[in-house]
Amino acid sequence: MSDIDWDALRERAIEMTKRSYAPYSKYRVGVAGITDDGRVVAGCNVENAAYGVALCAECGMVSELHATGGGKLVAVYCVDGRGEPLMPCGRCRQLLWENGGALCRLMTPEGVQTMAQVLPQAFGPDNLAQRP
Repeated sequence: MSDIDWDALRERAIEMTKRSYAPYSKYRVGVAGITDDGRVVAGCNVENAAYGVALCAECGMVSELHATGGGKLVAVYCVDGRGEPLMPCGRCRQLLWENGGALCRLMTPEGVQTMAQVLPQAFGPDNLAQRP
């Protein structure tokens, strides 16, 4: 999985912004990722009147990941409504860490970074295994 087609991922993420449900903020977000077995999974943000329980695009993508067979994310591209790279929020960085791990690559506004760079010293499943 060394050759990621970042342009194709971006196009799929942009397509997902058009499916976004953002009647309150008008801030559309789309995301697409490649799994370790080559599938492309995607998601869009879904708002609701209770604001705080809106679903980020990454939530939808991770749901599709598990609904279509699981595995690990190896590369992710998240965009705003203009198609520009978007850094995921804190909750979504944790989702990406849990479902992609330290080596999962993420397109950011500053270029491609690993999740270890995006979320240094992350808390994850390994920490839970170390319980006393």
